[in-house]
Amino acid sequence: MLSHRAFLLCILLAVPIPAAAADAAGQWWADVSALAADGMEGRLTGSPGYDRAAQYVIGRLKEEGLKPAGINGYLQPVALEQQLVDQDASRASLSAADGASTSLKLGEQMLIAAGGGPRPAKIDAPLVFIGYGLNLPKHGHDDFAGLDLKGKIVVVVSGGPAELPGALKSHARFERNAALNKQGALGIIVLTTPKQVEIPWERQRTLVRGPGMYLADAKLRDSSKPFFTASFDPAQSEMLFKNSGHGFPEIAALADASKPVPRFALAYRLKADIVATRSKLSSPNIAAKLEGSDPKLKSEYVAISAHLDHLGIGAAVKGDRIYNGAIDNASGVATVLDIAHRLKSGPAPRRSILFLFFTAEEKGLLGSSYYARRPTVEKSNIVANLNFDMALPLWPLKTLYAPGQEESSLGDDARAVAASQGLVVIPDPLPDRNVFIRSDQYNFVREGIPALVFKFGFAKGTREFDIERDWRSNRYHAPSDDLAQPLLKEEAAKLDDFVAALARRVADADRRPAWLAHSIFRKD
Repeated sequence: MLSHRAFLLCILLAVPIPAAAADAAGQWWADVSALAADGMEGRLTGSPGYDRAAQYVIGRLKEEGLKPAGINGYLQPVALEQQLVDQDASRASLSAADGASTSLKLGEQMLIAAGGGPRPAKIDAPLVFIGYGLNLPKHGHDDFAGLDLKGKIVVVVSGGPAELPGALKSHARFERNAALNKQGALGIIVLTTPKQVEIPWERQRTLVRGPGMYLADAKLRDSSKPFFTASFDPAQSEMLFKNSGHGFPEIAALADASKPVPRFALAYRLKADIVATRSKLSSPNIAAKLEGSDPKLKSEYVAISAHLDHLGIGAAVKGDRIYNGAIDNASGVATVLDIAHRLKSGPAPRRSILFLFFTAEEKGLLGSSYYARRPTVEKSNIVANLNFDMALPLWPLKTLYAPGQEESSLGDDARAVAASQGLVVIPDPLPDRNVFIRSDQYNFVREGIPALVFKFGFAKGTREFDIERDWRSNRYHAPSDDLAQPLLKEEAAKLDDFVAALARRVADADRRPAWLAHSIFRKD
């Protein structure tokens, strides 16, 4: 008789099961192959494809004998609102003090973001450049200081001062819109220097036409009022600085060198009429658990997680419209399933283990935001989160980095386990890329729970660096993140082995993980 997993593969998707499915690498690849198959239609949050992927994951959890830990069996429904900004019907212009007006080509020069919260229908506000836009007065850097931002649109540049830790800068960027909203600012335009661009502008123009989302419960949103959010073409950002006494090349050079950046008023007002449509939807997180063995500690949980969603079906790139999301993040889901199998196969850990699969990560970490604030177990009993999001098994695993490793005792645990397996934990090679805030573990951090996310290590100037950069330029959030790319299955299984050992170490320890004394996330 076919297993539930095989039934779904063969009947729903017609994906062949690899002959090596009995071993860890083979099973990992079988799960990636199922979740990133064309039949899943890119797993867009709220879509039938996402629901099929969710049923596949639940089937696998049942096969592993893991208990439901959701609200409705394995499921935790998340109510969302979807927003679609019509870049073509919307209008925007830059208006100078002398009355001269320059029309902006929305969807080309400037992209209005659809996620994060409702967009205002109309904008008429002066522009002010506030450098990196980092509000960190307790750490000696505050780009808001001395400025009256009420009723204004702020313009910021990517990067941050070299003396600030990457996690701290990332944290400030994540909290920035909410802080600006409280200051009375009406919105933000984010500029990226040409050297710091990850996704080519042409592809960003395509992606912005897809739907954005935010949590339906307004109390759970970071901004209480409609807020304007946009990005500007790096090749044309100079136009914003005309008659300001500064130029974008000057600003970009300072930002690329992580040097201090000036703040000053820009010579324009932004005027915009924004056309957006909104609709309600619901999409579930998935939660399962492995019960611990210790009578006292089994009420505490180590959460291991990955996001299940991707971008769905969108604009064609080289004739392909399905954004399969093989690495981002079918690979992470498969990894969590593999770790679940490893932990279930051995002695029960002292603490219980939560296995979590989040919806709407691509729409702003929404599923994990909902779960971290409304978990299906007692929040104070979640002692750690170990998260996976596009670890990039594209070269042999010799080093790894785990953003967040400098903030809590989990860093020492990770280094100890790595040493026992002949691996080395290295610092984040690109700390200004905001990896720490761009994955689901960050929502646990915001709730005071120590967390890590795991990546294959690389260093600047190496072959691995070039592979990573090429992948982000050509496959990240593109249809080519599919099953045809050269994933190293056995190397992926090595990372699974590492994190399974780390999870067991944390689950079996007498003491729960703790923030380090210097950490900005420590809550006294």
